[in-house]
Order: sequence, then C-alpha cells, then structure tokens
Amino acid sequence: MQLTGLKYGRLLMNIVDFPVAKTLTENATKEEIEGMLKESGKLVVKPAFMGGAGKKGKAGLIKIVDNYEDADTARQELFFARHKQGNAEYKAKGVTFEEFVESDAELYFSITTSTESRKPVMLLIVEGGVEVEELPDDKKAIVSFDPFEGLQGFHVNDALIKLGCPKQFISPLVQQLPKLWELYDNYGLTMIEINPIRMKKGKRPLPVACDVKAAFDQDDPAYKRANLPLEVFATELTDFELEINQLRTYQGQSDVVEINPQGTILPFMFGGGANSAATEVLGDRAIFSSDFGGNPPYQKMKDIADICYKHWLKQANIVQIIGGKANNTDIFVTFKAMLDALRENIKLNPNVHVVIGRGGPQVVQGMIYARDLLDSLKIPYKMFGFDSSMIGVLNYTLELDAWLESKKGK
Repeated sequence: MQLTGLKYGRLLMNIVDFPVAKTLTENATKEEIEGMLKESGKLVVKPAFMGGAGKKGKAGLIKIVDNYEDADTARQELFFARHKQGNAEYKAKGVTFEEFVESDAELYFSITTSTESRKPVMLLIVEGGVEVEELPDDKKAIVSFDPFEGLQGFHVNDALIKLGCPKQFISPLVQQLPKLWELYDNYGLTMIEINPIRMKKGKRPLPVACDVKAAFDQDDPAYKRANLPLEVFATELTDFELEINQLRTYQGQSDVVEINPQGTILPFMFGGGANSAATEVLGDRAIFSSDFGGNPPYQKMKDIADICYKHWLKQANIVQIIGGKANNTDIFVTFKAMLDALRENIKLNPNVHVVIGRGGPQVVQGMIYARDLLDSLKIPYKMFGFDSSMIGVLNYTLELDAWLESKKGK
C-alpha cells in the first residue's frame, strides 16, 4: 500500500522528529484555520487521497489561500475531488490545510532498496516538486549504503556538495535527513519520499517536509509500530486484488494494484525496484503493478500465476517477468511455477508472447526450463540476463506490445 500527503504523513515524520509543515484536517474549525493563517500568512489546501495518488498540483488540485472564506471554499471544492492518473481514478476523502512554508530552496529526497545490490539507496535532488525521471543524471545524487551502517551524515554531506547545494543549507540537512533512514529501517517501509523538502526561512534554515509518500510491506510486522490508523491500510480492492492478497503468507510477497483492466501487458514484478521501474515505464499498458519477491515457495507462486492468468491472460499480448538480480529468491522455482501455470492456462490465449528479464540463484536452470517449456508450446519469447538493463528490457516489451497491437485486425 501507499500513503500520500500530510494527513497521515505528518504522523510518520513525528515518529523521528523530522520537521513537517503544520497540518489541519477537514474537521478544522474556523478558529483553528484563522489561527494558522495568522501564524503563516497563507495556507495550502489539498485533497486527501488514500493510496498513491500523485501529481495533484499539475491537476489543479492544490489551492493556496490567505483568508478563511477562500479556505472554506477550497475545502468544499476539494473534499470529494476526483483525480485520474492513467486509468486509475482516486476519490478524495477530505482535505488538509497545511502551513505555507516560506523558503529559498526546495529539495527531493527518497530511500528505496536496490533490486540489484539489495542495499538501500538514497536519491537526493536539490530541486523540489520535480519529476525525477525528467532530470539529467548530473542533477541527481544516487547513493547506495550499507544497511548495517545506515544513512550517515557524510553520505548526505558529500551528495549535497556534489549537487552544488548552497552552503548554508548543508549543515541543517546533514542533521535531519539521516532520521528518515531510522524511519525506513524500523517501521516496515519499502519506500519513503519527501517532495518537496522546503528550507524554511529563519535565523537558521530548517528543512521542512511539505509532502510525504510512503510504501509499507504489510508482510513485515514492523509496519504496525507506526501505530497509523487502520483506515490507512483499508483500501477498496477489486476482485483480482482481493484474490491475490488472500495469499499473503510468512514467505514471499503477494502485492498487486490493478492499473488498467484494458491493459495488454501481464507483468510479474519481483522487488521494489522492479515494481517502481516497471510501473513507471510500462504505464497504462500494464494491467497491474505487482511485487512477488521474497522467495515465494512453488505452490504460492503457482497459485498467484493461476489467478493472474484466469483474470488477464485472454487479453494480454505479453507475459512479462521482470526483476533485478535476486539474492535469496530461487529463480528456478519461481520460473517453474509461473510457466507450469501458463502451460495449464495457455488455451486462454495461445498467441501470447513472453519477455523475461531476471537474475539471481539458479537463473540459468530457470531459463533452460523456460526455453524448453515455451518451445514445446510454440510460444515466442525473449530472455535477458542479469547484466541487461532493466529499463532496456521494459522498453523492449513496450515496443513489442506496440508492434503486436499494430498487427491486430490486419
């Protein structure tokens, strides 16, 4: 699941005492709103979405107000706002009134785990409110670090110097940003993103979180330590999502989010990095976003694949298997499970193609098994090893899908 915004994001920040913009919810009284206006001069009013809704500003869903009447009008307009991203539509359930943070600089910060090295990775950009994928590499600092040592001040310091961050901001950021590793490491997070962090004006600049995104691994009991309200984890599930999520066990993840029921790529994603990359690159050509990492046993993986094929194989142009270089997932076992299920369900779509990009333990045995089975079924396929670019594999899948779509009806 994903958490977005400050309605609940501020509760996460408070756990580690990371400065966060003062926030009121939709139930704020006139006196509370006027009090915050008196203190900060302006308020930022945003719809409160459950899940991973982003790009609210570009959709015109963020209002900046300087009086109570405009704040109340914005509350009424945004309370049940709808926001469409690709083929997913989100409905707001309330609003937040957030302190307007006067600032001379903004930053982007995130922590995820690399699917290749299995190490945590910090991404830091000395610009806020940005689309990360649109920036050139020299505008980003990507720092992998040892999880046993954690994110240290020198990691942040060196990255900021590399990016040309103004000197007066470096010391406050070095003091505050490592706190987010403590949050990531101890509370079952698979991703934490602050965009933007604004450097609040004052005698000494103060980094303030002005928007928060977080993803939790609900198979890790540590997520309960955050003591977030249960409604954060209560989402409206489709029949497909519900069927998959019922397979949660102590071993192996089974996380799916339906993206586009009319999509043509059926993707089995392994690991948080593959999930992020594939969801971003494949866009609404993907039927769903998934993460089946964590070394699932054969029967669990086969059950997952059976459900996926039952719901989606008939319409799919491509079955995509994508992941980085795994450390502990047995590639042969997962490949065998997915491909055995495909053999049993192939009558639903004998014309499907298969694209595989994977690395890890027993990957050669897994690919040999895939080759022999797919050859026997006369299914076209393409396989990429661990030394191939994940983005390159995904782009190949997109190009193949577009070609297959162009052939339909001819």
